[in-house]
Amino acid sequence: MDISIYFEPFDFIPYKTDEQDAKHRLGELIKCYTDAEHFPDYESADLAIIGVKEERNSLDNEGCSDAPDAIRKELYQLYRGDYKPQIIDLGNIQRGHTVEDTYFALSAVISELINAKTIPLILGGSQDLTFANYRAYETLGQVINILSIDSMFDLGNAEQEMNSRSYLNKIILHQPNYLFNYTNVGYQSYLVDPESIKLMNKLYFDVYRVGKIRMGLEEVEPLTRNADLITVDISCVRHADAPGNAQASPNGFYGEEVCQIMRYAGLSDKLSSIGFYEVNPRLDSNHQTARLTAQMIWYFIEGFYNRKNDHPYLDTQEYIKYTVSIKNHKDHLVFYKSKKSDRWWMDVPVQKNYKSVYERHHLVPCSYADYEIACQDDIPDRWWQAYQKLM
Repeated sequence: MDISIYFEPFDFIPYKTDEQDAKHRLGELIKCYTDAEHFPDYESADLAIIGVKEERNSLDNEGCSDAPDAIRKELYQLYRGDYKPQIIDLGNIQRGHTVEDTYFALSAVISELINAKTIPLILGGSQDLTFANYRAYETLGQVINILSIDSMFDLGNAEQEMNSRSYLNKIILHQPNYLFNYTNVGYQSYLVDPESIKLMNKLYFDVYRVGKIRMGLEEVEPLTRNADLITVDISCVRHADAPGNAQASPNGFYGEEVCQIMRYAGLSDKLSSIGFYEVNPRLDSNHQTARLTAQMIWYFIEGFYNRKNDHPYLDTQEYIKYTVSIKNHKDHLVFYKSKKSDRWWMDVPVQKNYKSVYERHHLVPCSYADYEIACQDDIPDRWWQAYQKLM
């Protein structure tokens, strides 16, 4: 498939410097689409940056379509870590005649990149582009988990037109449905309808308040390790650290906390796409939000190049198996611990006739704390949530 038809080369020089140490900056190492005659080879790349200057379905955040180039200018100034990056920048997807045209183009591009085992990094634009990202997996016929880092659920209701605050409802109701699980990290209770929280619980989705996450940030690691797609709304970060968003709140994650979460995301062997949305350069003080987003991407890249490739499907000989009996519970709880990284998984039972469909989902990433809970003759919440879906 020729995805170059959806892109336009840069109409500006994204990075330029006369400094002697420039060869160590990402701007010198990322191969950009600057020449219409030479489209970057995405099949040999590890990561591909995609800009989407689309905001027609944004709700009250006009100006976020300017974000991709603003983020690039900050990202390219950063020095690489201790790795040799194979990263390309495909430029910006051409704005479609309608928003649906842009969705179609983005879905087609993401699907092709995932097929080529290249991870797309989407720079929005408004967060409704997550729907287009999800549709790419429908094309691939792959049931997925979505992790949203957001101060709200963006659930909306069935009657609403698609926008940046209602895209999740469209994903849940879309048929055929390829969503296995949705996880929200960082919601703020006063911004969320209590009925929406009840609905999330009924659907056995996982939602975590920002306060709970901040009490133990390391517990986000299993959540990122279980995600295929991550969508980040910059409004999850407090206004003092990220002012460039119309919904920026006094509360939220600190910049260093969201960067740590991004490193966890990069380390996830399962993750195959990630998007950054709602950055608004028109509201950005001293480019601070674009700068933070660039640093978030830097941490994601750093995590990616430190991946362990130790998912239990690969080689069970590389794992220590633990079996825990629970009183008055018919099933034993089975845990796997990687000898390589010390990371943990739970093997959750699944109906035989669904085993092929949910092959990628019955081994649930967890933490040592979950194993300790089981050893205390109790069943971890994470196990129950997965069990309800699989049985």
